[in-house]
Amino acid sequence: MHETESFAFTGHGGHRLDGRLERPRYVRPRAVAIFAHCFTCGKDSRGATLITRALAAEGIAVLRFDFAGLGGSEGDFASFATQVADLEAAAKALSEADLAPSLLIGHSLGGAAVIAAAGRIEGISAVATIGAPSDTDHVLHHLGDHLEEIEVEGEAVVKIGGRDFCVKKQFIEETRGALQRERLEEFNHPLLVMHSPTDNLVGIEHARALFEAARHPKSFVSLDGADHLLTRDADARYAAGVIAAWAARYAPSPAEEPKETLSGTVRVETAGGKFAQWVTTPSHRFLADEPVSYGGTDDGPTPYDLLLGALGSCTSMTIAMYARHKGIDLRHVSIELEHSRDHMSDTRSDVEEGAGERIEAIDRHIRLEGDFSEKQRKRMIEIADRCPVHRTLEGELHIHTTSEP
Repeated sequence: MHETESFAFTGHGGHRLDGRLERPRYVRPRAVAIFAHCFTCGKDSRGATLITRALAAEGIAVLRFDFAGLGGSEGDFASFATQVADLEAAAKALSEADLAPSLLIGHSLGGAAVIAAAGRIEGISAVATIGAPSDTDHVLHHLGDHLEEIEVEGEAVVKIGGRDFCVKKQFIEETRGALQRERLEEFNHPLLVMHSPTDNLVGIEHARALFEAARHPKSFVSLDGADHLLTRDADARYAAGVIAAWAARYAPSPAEEPKETLSGTVRVETAGGKFAQWVTTPSHRFLADEPVSYGGTDDGPTPYDLLLGALGSCTSMTIAMYARHKGIDLRHVSIELEHSRDHMSDTRSDVEEGAGERIEAIDRHIRLEGDFSEKQRKRMIEIADRCPVHRTLEGELHIHTTSEP
Protein backbone atom coordinates (compact mmCIF):
# COMPACT_ATOMS: atom_id res chain seq x y z
CA MET A 1 0.00 0.00 0.00
CA HIS A 2 1.75 3.10 -1.22
CA GLU A 3 1.16 6.40 -2.98
CA THR A 4 3.49 8.33 -5.28
CA GLU A 5 4.08 12.09 -5.08
CA SER A 6 6.17 14.40 -7.24
CA PHE A 7 9.13 15.79 -5.31
CA ALA A 8 11.38 18.32 -7.05
CA PHE A 9 14.26 20.14 -5.36
CA THR A 10 17.33 22.21 -6.16
CA GLY A 11 20.51 20.23 -6.62
CA HIS A 12 24.08 21.12 -5.73
CA GLY A 13 24.66 23.01 -8.98
CA GLY A 14 21.47 25.06 -8.68
CA HIS A 15 19.59 22.89 -11.18
CA ARG A 16 16.08 21.54 -10.65
CA LEU A 17 16.17 17.80 -9.93
CA ASP A 18 13.05 15.74 -10.57
CA GLY A 19 12.04 13.12 -8.02
CA ARG A 20 9.25 10.86 -6.87
CA LEU A 21 8.43 10.24 -3.23
CA GLU A 22 6.94 6.83 -2.48
CA ARG A 23 4.96 6.99 0.77
CA PRO A 24 3.22 4.33 2.84
CA ARG A 25 -0.51 4.90 2.50
CA TYR A 26 -2.55 5.75 5.62
CA VAL A 27 0.32 5.58 8.15
CA ARG A 28 3.30 7.71 9.10
CA PRO A 29 6.48 6.14 7.68
CA ARG A 30 8.62 4.26 10.16
CA ALA A 31 11.68 5.53 8.33
CA VAL A 32 12.63 7.74 5.38
CA ALA A 33 15.17 6.69 2.75
CA ILE A 34 16.87 8.11 -0.34
CA PHE A 35 17.41 5.79 -3.31
CA ALA A 36 20.34 6.51 -5.67
CA HIS A 37 19.86 4.92 -9.09
CA CYS A 38 22.46 3.18 -11.22
CA PHE A 39 24.88 4.85 -13.67
CA THR A 40 22.51 5.91 -16.50
CA CYS A 41 19.23 4.37 -15.28
CA GLY A 42 17.20 7.23 -13.84
CA LYS A 43 14.49 7.30 -11.19
CA ASP A 44 11.93 5.55 -13.40
CA SER A 45 13.99 2.45 -14.15
CA ARG A 46 12.16 -0.75 -13.40
CA GLY A 47 14.48 -1.70 -10.54
CA ALA A 48 14.29 1.73 -8.88
CA THR A 49 10.50 1.88 -9.18
CA LEU A 50 9.83 -1.64 -7.92
CA ILE A 51 12.26 -1.43 -5.00
CA THR A 52 11.06 1.96 -3.74
CA ARG A 53 7.39 1.02 -4.02
CA ALA A 54 7.98 -2.29 -2.27
CA LEU A 55 9.78 -0.45 0.55
CA ALA A 56 6.86 2.00 0.83
CA ALA A 57 4.52 -0.97 1.22
CA GLU A 58 6.77 -2.06 4.11
CA GLY A 59 6.32 1.32 5.83
CA ILE A 60 9.46 3.11 4.58
CA ALA A 61 9.04 6.35 2.61
CA VAL A 62 11.61 6.57 -0.21
CA LEU A 63 12.71 9.41 -2.47
CA ARG A 64 14.03 8.37 -5.90
CA PHE A 65 15.23 11.13 -8.16
CA ASP A 66 17.06 11.69 -11.43
CA PHE A 67 20.65 12.80 -11.04
CA ALA A 68 21.55 15.91 -13.07
CA GLY A 69 21.38 15.46 -16.83
CA LEU A 70 19.08 12.43 -16.66
CA GLY A 71 15.32 11.96 -16.97
CA GLY A 72 13.40 15.02 -15.83
CA SER A 73 16.36 16.72 -14.14
CA GLU A 74 18.24 19.73 -15.47
CA GLY A 75 22.00 20.18 -15.84
CA ASP A 76 24.90 18.27 -17.37
CA PHE A 77 25.35 14.52 -16.97
CA ALA A 78 26.31 14.21 -13.30
CA SER A 79 29.78 13.10 -12.26
CA PHE A 80 30.31 10.96 -9.18
CA ALA A 81 31.21 14.00 -7.06
CA THR A 82 28.04 15.78 -8.24
CA GLN A 83 25.92 12.75 -7.39
CA VAL A 84 27.26 12.74 -3.84
CA ALA A 85 26.56 16.47 -3.50
CA ASP A 86 23.04 16.01 -4.91
CA LEU A 87 22.33 13.29 -2.33
CA GLU A 88 23.14 15.89 0.31
CA ALA A 89 20.76 18.33 -1.39
CA ALA A 90 18.04 15.66 -1.46
CA ALA A 91 18.48 15.02 2.26
CA LYS A 92 18.22 18.73 2.98
CA ALA A 93 15.01 19.03 0.92
CA LEU A 94 13.46 16.05 2.71
CA SER A 95 14.38 17.47 6.12
CA GLU A 96 12.74 20.77 5.21
CA ALA A 97 9.61 18.78 4.37
CA ASP A 98 9.72 17.19 7.86
CA LEU A 99 10.95 13.90 6.37
CA ALA A 100 14.56 13.73 7.54
CA PRO A 101 16.15 10.60 6.01
CA SER A 102 17.77 7.92 8.13
CA LEU A 103 18.52 5.35 5.42
CA LEU A 104 20.49 5.51 2.16
CA ILE A 105 20.09 2.90 -0.58
CA GLY A 106 22.21 2.86 -3.74
CA HIS A 107 22.14 0.74 -6.88
CA SER A 108 25.37 0.22 -8.87
CA LEU A 109 27.22 3.57 -9.04
CA GLY A 110 24.47 4.90 -6.78
CA GLY A 111 25.73 2.40 -4.20
CA ALA A 112 29.17 3.96 -4.32
CA ALA A 113 27.56 7.41 -4.02
CA VAL A 114 25.57 6.58 -0.88
CA ILE A 115 28.69 5.19 0.82
CA ALA A 116 30.47 8.46 0.05
CA ALA A 117 27.50 10.60 1.13
CA ALA A 118 26.62 8.82 4.38
CA GLY A 119 29.17 10.68 6.51
CA ARG A 120 28.09 14.03 5.07
CA ILE A 121 24.37 13.71 5.89
CA GLU A 122 23.30 14.14 9.50
CA GLY A 123 20.98 11.49 10.89
CA ILE A 124 21.85 8.60 8.57
CA SER A 125 21.71 5.38 10.57
CA ALA A 126 22.34 2.72 7.90
CA VAL A 127 23.37 2.23 4.26
CA ALA A 128 22.43 -0.49 1.77
CA THR A 129 24.05 -1.12 -1.62
CA ILE A 130 22.91 -3.24 -4.58
CA GLY A 131 25.45 -4.32 -7.22
CA ALA A 132 27.82 -1.51 -6.23
CA PRO A 133 31.39 -1.22 -7.59
CA SER A 134 34.28 -1.10 -5.15
CA ASP A 135 35.89 1.75 -7.11
CA THR A 136 34.39 4.38 -9.37
CA ASP A 137 36.98 3.82 -12.11
CA HIS A 138 34.90 0.78 -13.03
CA VAL A 139 32.28 3.17 -14.43
CA LEU A 140 34.79 4.82 -16.76
CA HIS A 141 35.18 1.51 -18.59
CA HIS A 142 31.74 2.19 -20.12
CA LEU A 143 33.27 5.11 -22.01
CA GLY A 144 35.53 2.76 -23.97
CA ASP A 145 37.47 4.37 -26.81
CA HIS A 146 35.81 7.73 -26.08
CA LEU A 147 37.82 8.21 -22.87
CA GLU A 148 40.88 9.62 -24.66
CA GLU A 149 38.70 11.76 -26.95
CA ILE A 150 36.94 13.32 -23.95
CA GLU A 151 40.24 14.13 -22.24
CA VAL A 152 41.65 15.72 -25.39
CA GLU A 153 38.55 17.43 -26.85
CA GLY A 154 36.82 18.22 -23.56
CA GLU A 155 33.65 16.23 -24.33
CA ALA A 156 32.18 13.51 -26.53
CA VAL A 157 28.86 11.86 -27.26
CA VAL A 158 28.95 8.34 -25.87
CA LYS A 159 26.36 5.63 -26.49
CA ILE A 160 25.60 3.75 -23.24
CA GLY A 161 22.83 1.20 -23.01
CA GLY A 162 21.56 2.23 -26.43
CA ARG A 163 21.29 5.95 -25.51
CA ASP A 164 23.51 8.90 -26.33
CA PHE A 165 25.09 10.91 -23.49
CA CYS A 166 27.24 13.99 -23.72
CA VAL A 167 30.12 13.25 -21.36
CA LYS A 168 32.44 16.11 -20.43
CA LYS A 169 36.02 16.06 -19.15
CA GLN A 170 34.79 17.28 -15.74
CA PHE A 171 32.84 14.02 -15.40
CA ILE A 172 36.05 12.01 -15.72
CA GLU A 173 38.02 14.25 -13.39
CA GLU A 174 35.36 14.12 -10.66
CA THR A 175 34.68 10.38 -11.00
CA ARG A 176 38.17 8.89 -11.37
CA GLY A 177 40.03 7.52 -8.35
CA ALA A 178 37.25 7.37 -5.75
CA LEU A 179 38.29 4.12 -4.06
CA GLN A 180 35.55 2.82 -1.81
CA ARG A 181 37.98 0.84 0.32
CA GLU A 182 39.51 4.10 1.51
CA ARG A 183 36.10 5.60 2.26
CA LEU A 184 35.03 2.50 4.18
CA GLU A 185 38.02 2.81 6.52
CA GLU A 186 36.29 5.84 8.03
CA PHE A 187 32.75 4.56 7.48
CA ASN A 188 30.83 4.34 10.77
CA HIS A 189 27.41 3.12 9.61
CA PRO A 190 25.85 -0.35 9.47
CA LEU A 191 26.25 -1.59 5.90
CA LEU A 192 24.22 -4.08 3.87
CA VAL A 193 25.94 -5.29 0.69
CA MET A 194 23.65 -7.02 -1.83
CA HIS A 195 25.08 -8.44 -5.03
CA SER A 196 24.30 -11.09 -7.60
CA PRO A 197 26.98 -13.72 -8.27
CA THR A 198 25.79 -13.69 -11.91
CA ASP A 199 26.13 -9.90 -12.32
CA ASN A 200 27.94 -9.50 -15.66
CA LEU A 201 28.37 -5.71 -15.40
CA VAL A 202 29.81 -5.37 -11.89
CA GLY A 203 31.43 -8.63 -10.85
CA ILE A 204 30.88 -10.28 -7.48
CA GLU A 205 34.51 -9.51 -6.58
CA HIS A 206 33.43 -5.89 -6.01
CA ALA A 207 31.02 -7.00 -3.30
CA ARG A 208 33.80 -8.99 -1.63
CA ALA A 209 36.10 -5.95 -1.65
CA LEU A 210 33.40 -3.73 -0.13
CA PHE A 211 32.46 -6.25 2.53
CA GLU A 212 36.05 -6.94 3.57
CA ALA A 213 36.87 -3.23 3.79
CA ALA A 214 33.80 -2.31 5.87
CA ARG A 215 33.71 -2.42 9.63
CA HIS A 216 31.08 -4.25 11.62
CA PRO A 217 28.13 -4.22 11.73
CA LYS A 218 27.98 -5.36 8.12
CA SER A 219 25.87 -7.88 6.24
CA PHE A 220 26.00 -9.55 2.83
CA VAL A 221 23.03 -10.99 0.90
CA SER A 222 23.43 -12.82 -2.37
CA LEU A 223 20.84 -11.99 -5.05
CA ASP A 224 21.02 -15.42 -6.65
CA GLY A 225 20.11 -15.46 -10.33
CA ALA A 226 19.45 -11.72 -10.60
CA ASP A 227 20.88 -9.52 -13.33
CA HIS A 228 22.62 -6.22 -12.62
CA LEU A 229 19.54 -4.06 -13.26
CA LEU A 230 17.14 -6.31 -11.28
CA THR A 231 14.80 -6.41 -14.27
CA ARG A 232 12.80 -9.34 -12.85
CA ASP A 233 10.04 -8.19 -10.51
CA ALA A 234 10.74 -11.04 -8.11
CA ASP A 235 14.40 -9.99 -7.69
CA ALA A 236 13.53 -6.34 -7.05
CA ARG A 237 10.83 -7.23 -4.52
CA TYR A 238 13.14 -9.69 -2.76
CA ALA A 239 15.81 -7.00 -2.45
CA ALA A 240 13.25 -4.56 -1.06
CA GLY A 241 11.97 -7.09 1.48
CA VAL A 242 15.49 -7.84 2.72
CA ILE A 243 16.33 -4.13 3.00
CA ALA A 244 13.11 -3.40 4.91
CA ALA A 245 13.72 -6.23 7.38
CA TRP A 246 17.37 -5.28 7.84
CA ALA A 247 16.64 -1.55 8.19
CA ALA A 248 14.09 -2.15 10.95
CA ARG A 249 16.99 -2.75 13.34
CA TYR A 250 18.63 0.58 12.52
CA ALA A 251 15.66 2.79 11.65
CA PRO A 252 12.97 1.55 14.02
CA SER A 253 10.81 4.71 14.07
CA PRO A 254 7.37 3.09 14.33
CA ALA A 255 4.27 4.10 12.47
CA GLU A 256 1.56 5.63 14.60
CA GLU A 257 0.45 3.09 17.19
CA PRO A 258 -3.22 2.13 17.22
CA LYS A 259 -5.25 3.59 20.03
CA GLU A 260 -6.18 1.17 22.78
CA THR A 261 -9.76 -0.09 22.83
CA LEU A 262 -11.77 -1.64 25.62
CA SER A 263 -12.31 -5.38 25.64
CA GLY A 264 -15.19 -6.23 23.31
CA THR A 265 -15.01 -2.86 21.54
CA VAL A 266 -14.15 -2.36 17.89
CA ARG A 267 -13.23 1.12 16.69
CA VAL A 268 -13.64 2.15 13.04
CA GLU A 269 -12.28 5.45 11.73
CA THR A 270 -11.46 6.95 8.36
CA ALA A 271 -7.98 6.12 7.09
CA GLY A 272 -7.79 8.36 4.04
CA GLY A 273 -8.71 8.03 0.40
CA LYS A 274 -12.35 7.65 -0.61
CA PHE A 275 -13.55 4.66 1.43
CA ALA A 276 -10.65 3.16 3.42
CA GLN A 277 -11.23 2.66 7.15
CA TRP A 278 -9.01 1.64 10.03
CA VAL A 279 -10.58 -1.17 12.06
CA THR A 280 -9.07 -1.44 15.54
CA THR A 281 -9.82 -4.24 17.99
CA PRO A 282 -8.28 -4.63 21.47
CA SER A 283 -5.36 -6.57 19.91
CA HIS A 284 -5.38 -6.00 16.14
CA ARG A 285 -5.51 -3.23 13.54
CA PHE A 286 -6.31 -3.61 9.85
CA LEU A 287 -7.85 -1.80 6.89
CA ALA A 288 -11.27 -2.18 5.34
CA ASP A 289 -11.88 -0.75 1.87
CA GLU A 290 -13.92 -1.07 -1.31
CA PRO A 291 -12.77 -2.56 -4.63
CA VAL A 292 -11.37 -0.31 -7.32
CA SER A 293 -14.53 -0.97 -9.37
CA TYR A 294 -16.56 0.84 -6.68
CA GLY A 295 -14.15 3.76 -6.31
CA GLY A 296 -11.97 2.36 -3.52
CA THR A 297 -8.33 1.37 -3.59
CA ASP A 298 -8.77 -2.30 -2.57
CA ASP A 299 -6.39 -1.98 0.38
CA GLY A 300 -8.47 -4.25 2.60
CA PRO A 301 -11.54 -6.47 2.72
CA THR A 302 -14.94 -4.92 2.03
CA PRO A 303 -17.59 -4.61 4.78
CA TYR A 304 -19.43 -7.60 3.32
CA ASP A 305 -16.18 -9.57 3.13
CA LEU A 306 -15.77 -8.93 6.85
CA LEU A 307 -19.37 -9.98 7.51
CA LEU A 308 -18.92 -13.26 5.65
CA GLY A 309 -15.52 -13.75 7.28
CA ALA A 310 -17.08 -13.30 10.74
CA LEU A 311 -19.75 -15.91 10.02
CA GLY A 312 -17.36 -18.35 8.36
CA SER A 313 -14.65 -18.16 11.03
CA CYS A 314 -17.17 -18.45 13.88
CA THR A 315 -18.79 -21.43 12.15
CA SER A 316 -15.47 -23.20 11.73
CA MET A 317 -14.44 -22.52 15.34
CA THR A 318 -17.75 -23.82 16.66
CA ILE A 319 -17.52 -27.06 14.63
CA ALA A 320 -13.90 -27.61 15.72
CA MET A 321 -14.79 -27.01 19.37
CA TYR A 322 -17.63 -29.56 19.19
CA ALA A 323 -15.40 -32.12 17.44
CA ARG A 324 -12.70 -31.81 20.13
CA HIS A 325 -15.30 -32.13 22.88
CA LYS A 326 -16.73 -35.31 21.33
CA GLY A 327 -13.38 -36.81 20.34
CA ILE A 328 -14.20 -36.72 16.62
CA ASP A 329 -11.25 -37.04 14.24
CA LEU A 330 -11.85 -33.76 12.38
CA ARG A 331 -8.73 -32.71 10.47
CA HIS A 332 -9.79 -29.78 8.32
CA VAL A 333 -12.75 -27.43 7.88
CA SER A 334 -13.28 -25.36 4.71
CA ILE A 335 -16.19 -22.93 4.38
CA GLU A 336 -17.19 -20.87 1.34
CA LEU A 337 -19.73 -18.07 1.74
CA GLU A 338 -21.52 -15.72 -0.65
CA HIS A 339 -23.90 -12.84 -0.06
CA SER A 340 -26.56 -12.95 -2.78
CA ARG A 341 -27.35 -9.23 -3.11
CA ASP A 342 -25.83 -6.98 -5.76
CA HIS A 343 -23.54 -4.48 -4.01
CA MET A 344 -23.61 -1.76 -6.68
CA SER A 345 -27.39 -1.42 -6.61
CA ASP A 346 -27.11 -1.34 -2.82
CA THR A 347 -24.81 1.66 -2.73
CA ARG A 348 -26.77 3.61 -5.33
CA SER A 349 -30.41 2.96 -4.54
CA ASP A 350 -30.52 1.83 -0.91
CA VAL A 351 -28.19 4.50 0.47
CA GLU A 352 -29.31 7.43 -1.69
CA GLU A 353 -33.05 6.78 -1.90
CA GLY A 354 -33.74 4.61 1.12
CA ALA A 355 -34.70 0.94 0.99
CA GLY A 356 -37.74 -0.93 2.16
CA GLU A 357 -37.86 -4.37 3.73
CA ARG A 358 -36.09 -6.99 1.64
CA ILE A 359 -35.00 -10.60 1.84
CA GLU A 360 -31.28 -11.29 1.92
CA ALA A 361 -29.41 -14.59 1.85
CA ILE A 362 -25.98 -15.93 2.67
CA ASP A 363 -25.01 -19.17 0.95
CA ARG A 364 -22.65 -21.20 3.12
CA HIS A 365 -20.95 -24.37 1.88
CA ILE A 366 -19.13 -26.44 4.51
CA ARG A 367 -16.54 -29.10 3.70
CA LEU A 368 -15.30 -31.36 6.53
CA GLU A 369 -12.30 -33.68 6.29
CA GLY A 370 -11.32 -36.41 8.71
CA ASP A 371 -12.12 -39.94 9.89
CA PHE A 372 -15.74 -39.81 11.10
CA SER A 373 -19.10 -41.40 10.36
CA GLU A 374 -21.90 -39.92 8.25
CA LYS A 375 -23.94 -39.48 11.44
CA GLN A 376 -21.12 -37.46 13.01
CA ARG A 377 -20.78 -35.36 9.87
CA LYS A 378 -24.49 -34.48 9.87
CA ARG A 379 -24.35 -33.61 13.56
CA MET A 380 -21.40 -31.25 13.01
CA ILE A 381 -23.33 -29.51 10.20
CA GLU A 382 -26.26 -29.07 12.61
CA ILE A 383 -23.89 -27.60 15.20
CA ALA A 384 -22.74 -25.05 12.60
CA ASP A 385 -26.07 -23.24 12.96
CA ARG A 386 -25.37 -22.75 16.67
CA CYS A 387 -22.33 -20.56 16.20
CA PRO A 388 -22.78 -17.21 18.03
CA VAL A 389 -22.45 -15.07 14.89
CA HIS A 390 -25.02 -17.21 13.06
CA ARG A 391 -27.45 -16.78 15.96
CA THR A 392 -26.82 -13.04 16.05
CA LEU A 393 -27.52 -12.63 12.33
CA GLU A 394 -30.71 -14.70 12.45
CA GLY A 395 -31.89 -13.29 15.76
CA GLU A 396 -33.74 -10.07 16.46
CA LEU A 397 -30.79 -7.75 16.17
CA HIS A 398 -31.19 -4.13 17.25
CA ILE A 399 -28.52 -1.52 16.51
CA HIS A 400 -28.54 1.47 18.86
CA THR A 401 -26.82 4.56 17.48
CA THR A 402 -25.57 7.48 19.51
CA SER A 403 -23.67 10.56 18.39
CA GLU A 404 -21.48 13.18 19.98
CA PRO A 405 -22.61 16.80 19.50
